[in-house]
Amino acid sequence: MLWVTRSHVHVDRVACPWLIRRFVDSGAEFLFVPKNQVEKAAAETGAIPFDVPGVELGHHEGRCSFESILAKYELADSALARLAKIVHAADIATDLHNDEIAPGLEAIATGFGVIRPDDQANLAAQFVVYDALYAWCRLQVAKDEGAVR
Repeated sequence: MLWVTRSHVHVDRVACPWLIRRFVDSGAEFLFVPKNQVEKAAAETGAIPFDVPGVELGHHEGRCSFESILAKYELADSALARLAKIVHAADIATDLHNDEIAPGLEAIATGFGVIRPDDQANLAAQFVVYDALYAWCRLQVAKDEGAVR
């Protein structure tokens, strides 16, 4: 499937493609366009829009787009829920310090935006960050559930 969002990716617009590719659509392709062209690009290409105002997979009822995707696709993994808390706090400026990991993720996202201004290159570079963070979340969930090996 083809997915579309606004260009100049940051926390949620990297986390969402990672989530989509890893848990929803392994063959997903992503388009990045100026914010005012997302609706047009979606109509012309049939792409699924995300992380833009007014779309199903956007910010709703206090959720960030990552959380909306989790809800829509019923992804009930405890480690993904932990990751969602980090992504939410890193993405929503007023919530940044609601999770101890979030400021680091926001800093990493900002740094990648500087060294990888091309959105596709940024995704390619940051997916490993989310793979590692998800692995950490899995360990934390196991530890919290008393199942550490």
